[in-house]
Amino acid sequence: MAKTKSEFICQNCGAHSPKWAGKCPNCGEWNTFVESVTEPETVKKSALDRSATSGKILKFESLSSVSELAEKSRLKTGFKDLDTVLGGGFLAGSVSLLAGQPGIGKSTILMQICNHIATSHHVLYISGEESASQVKLRAKRLGANAKNLNFASSTSGADIAKTINESDFDLVIVDSIQTLSLDELTSAPGTVSQVTNCGNLIIRAAKATNTAVIIVGHVTKEGTLAGPKVLEHLVDVVINFEGDRYGGFKTIRAVKNRFGSTSEAAIFEMSEKGLVEVKNPSAALLAERQNTDGSIILATLEGTRPLLVEVQALATSTNFGYPKRTASGFDLNRLNLLIAVLERRTKLKLNDKDIFINVVGGLKIQDSAADLAVVMAIASAVAKRKLPEEYVVFGEVGLGGEIRSAFRPDQRIAEAKKLGFKNAIAPATVKDSFVLPVKDLRSALISYMNET
Repeated sequence: MAKTKSEFICQNCGAHSPKWAGKCPNCGEWNTFVESVTEPETVKKSALDRSATSGKILKFESLSSVSELAEKSRLKTGFKDLDTVLGGGFLAGSVSLLAGQPGIGKSTILMQICNHIATSHHVLYISGEESASQVKLRAKRLGANAKNLNFASSTSGADIAKTINESDFDLVIVDSIQTLSLDELTSAPGTVSQVTNCGNLIIRAAKATNTAVIIVGHVTKEGTLAGPKVLEHLVDVVINFEGDRYGGFKTIRAVKNRFGSTSEAAIFEMSEKGLVEVKNPSAALLAERQNTDGSIILATLEGTRPLLVEVQALATSTNFGYPKRTASGFDLNRLNLLIAVLERRTKLKLNDKDIFINVVGGLKIQDSAADLAVVMAIASAVAKRKLPEEYVVFGEVGLGGEIRSAFRPDQRIAEAKKLGFKNAIAPATVKDSFVLPVKDLRSALISYMNET
């Protein structure tokens, strides 16, 4: 009988190694190698030979004759903006992967979604982390009492797949994929082999029965989805739940969506009764604003939704030889680049200043048009001058100090007008009487940052 062999598999990227290593040579992560037993080559070869002869010809049909899925086959979540992110709701037979930091509200929003859908459909909530009584406490707090909402506790991927296959549920929640395992595999739950195989079983069951499935996934300390990357390729939709779990707004966006756009975003805030949609986030973000030096209002986009948010900057004299740069809600590498452009293209001296940037409300700005607002906030803080409070700012800053065009300027301007702002400092390419055009960074600072 052939001897079994073992190899080590990276739990972050799935790389294989014949021996254990502290650092994965493929992805660079530490302490991610886990031992896994592999089948002998003779067993693999015989299995391949059997597969080659046991296959059968597939039944096929013309794509034009395939009936389209009706819009009513989508399950509405009860949140209008979240339905927009998903492309209209959860599609029957689709598998969605929801990821987010611990405590951010994944279980809360899933319970709210379950309760809404269970008013007219059969829903099953499967937890591998909590007991029925624990889930009942959350349901009671959120007022989830729909009769068609069922619960089961299991950590067996095979049992869950069997339940989906043999039952008539419209929506199944699996919380979470890292707790599941198969008895046939010797590795621990959460490893690459367990996550991949359990995910495959559940996805097959969902497609075979036309059941919508939502799988909850853990995240790493960097905020990326934990487990093998292949899991993201297997599912239909990958949803990220972002924000500060201790307060502020929380954003849900789809980073992968086979049935809709990935440019939409839904904004929520936590209340005593669970998560609620923020209908006018711009007004909420600006309600406590004080017009001081270092404060700039940015007209940005969350997906396709225009949003006005305050960007704050603080500059202090450094106590050491190396100045400190800190950013909250903004990319630190981009901040360092903008500081270099600001110092090179203007007369501001920043090499002896500690610079801190904060985006109010706990939002994470990924819009390139935030460059001009960040640069003007830094210049305002250093020069101790402030921008008139009726101005908003947007525009991308190039390495030459030029101000480049922004995506969808008309929506940004319309949002600023709606909230009572008088003008927008924006790229000269935007043709609108509301806009104060600027071509380069130096002219923007000289022309408009002149109040003390």
